Amino acid sequence: MEILKYLLLGIIQGLTETIPVSSSGHLMILKNLMNVNVDFDTIAILTNFGSLIAIVILFWKDIVELVKSFFKYLKTKDKKYKSNYNYCWMIVLGCIPAGLMGLVVSKLDLFEKIENNIKIVGLSLLITSILLFIIRNFKGKKDDEKIGVKEALTVGCMQIIGLFPGISRSGSTIVGGMLAGLKRDTAFKYSFMLYMPLSLAALALELSDLHIESSLIFPYILSVIVAGIVTLLVTKWFRKIVNNGKLIYFSIYCFVVGLLVILFL
Repeated sequence: MEILKYLLLGIIQGLTETIPVSSSGHLMILKNLMNVNVDFDTIAILTNFGSLIAIVILFWKDIVELVKSFFKYLKTKDKKYKSNYNYCWMIVLGCIPAGLMGLVVSKLDLFEKIENNIKIVGLSLLITSILLFIIRNFKGKKDDEKIGVKEALTVGCMQIIGLFPGISRSGSTIVGGMLAGLKRDTAFKYSFMLYMPLSLAALALELSDLHIESSLIFPYILSVIVAGIVTLLVTKWFRKIVNNGKLIYFSIYCFVVGLLVILFL
């Protein structure tokens, strides 16, 4: 039963981390529904790490290409590398708003009084639903090369909303990208390019809160592996959903679940 419990938590994390429904919100819902003795903070940190590894694997070719182009442009100033060079700087710029706000939130414990309030999760899901509904038919015309300061800051500022307990980070950034006129797949890719450095930074900040019991090492490892595998599969599927303009399904889901949480939990 212990193994099944952590297996379930890994699956929930993998299913919800990258789609616009808030993985942290769903873990809180699960925490309220299940009367189980689990350190949810530790399991969230570990399974987030599993999801991060999955995203790195999914975008590995893009990461390698961007890094190579960045240093080749610095060395040669060859124009064929400039687009990727600029894209790298736009990743940095896009991370700054949420990065700075994240430090403020962490240092001042701004969400301390509400982060475990299940009603806040319900409200956050309704907000996510509204955001996804607004951009349901957006297509955009800008590709990777058209991501400039305006687009990066728009997405970066929208990512701040994703810091609020229960609001989806991927949802807020994809919404930001589409509002900035990016193509659907361009918004999707840029969203996850911002996800990786910020997720790594958040992981580093949360390490002090990590408490691993030696008796639970195997269940923890299992939950991380499962979270990674499920995240990889779900994110590939989610990319198709975004490209096909079907985000309305997630809008409906967030609205229904958010309403149920507010009314019954």
